[in-house]
Amino acid sequence: MEFVSTIVFFHAHPDDEASGTAGSMARAAREGHRVVVVYATNGDHGEPAADLAEGETVVARRQSEAEASGRVTGTARIAWLGYADSGMTGWEQNAAAGAFHSADLDEAAARLVAVLDEEDADVLVGYDWHGGYGHPDHVKVHDVTERALELVARRPRLLEVTMNRDRMRTMFEMAKAAGMAEDWDPDGPGDDGNPVGMPESEIHWAVPLGDLVATKRAALACHASQTSDVGMMLAMEPDIFAMAFGTEYFIEPGHDAGMREGWFLEPKG
Repeated sequence: MEFVSTIVFFHAHPDDEASGTAGSMARAAREGHRVVVVYATNGDHGEPAADLAEGETVVARRQSEAEASGRVTGTARIAWLGYADSGMTGWEQNAAAGAFHSADLDEAAARLVAVLDEEDADVLVGYDWHGGYGHPDHVKVHDVTERALELVARRPRLLEVTMNRDRMRTMFEMAKAAGMAEDWDPDGPGDDGNPVGMPESEIHWAVPLGDLVATKRAALACHASQTSDVGMMLAMEPDIFAMAFGTEYFIEPGHDAGMREGWFLEPKG
């Protein structure tokens, strides 16, 4: 029996979908599921593209990049909650009018709920409790997701994208042994002072991308204006990129303990 669902991916900024979940999005779309992406912010504190046309804004460029990424992954709908980028922890933009970080929780959740109810979503993908690395907008995504689940007409299944801290540590040790590692501590503090990602013992799904790692790379390439972060990822050789980004990790609250390698949209029964 064919199993089709609507899965909503909730991301903080345009380009977060490419680095975090583009492979899973593309697989879901390829299998006939309806893929929806909701962006909390417009990414206005991202890097201004060197080739911005006269009158073109950072927001307009980043929205067009998000649309291009959506075409790569097969996304059926892109929705924007309408908030401004809050910047990194401690920036004055955290408290700016219209910033996502300072938004009223119920108001922000209601905006997300409107999309979830319109789509009658079966699955909602948010972020782990500290947003992977503590960015204020990523943490807010988690909080808004939790509140939206209390308000939605039909509660969807919840997954939280994260990074595998143990895998990152192993890769760092391998790179260091090969003389390729920079001075970086995989267990060191992220933007909010907590270690990056989550320990493998708290992760439930490891989704290997296989040939879709090339699709993920193509989705990232759509966000070419963000030369620091995206540029760093795209500068990796394809085999190194596949090692670093070829598996996507998810927490499923309430799921039995233990990480399972597989696909979270397999039909049950």
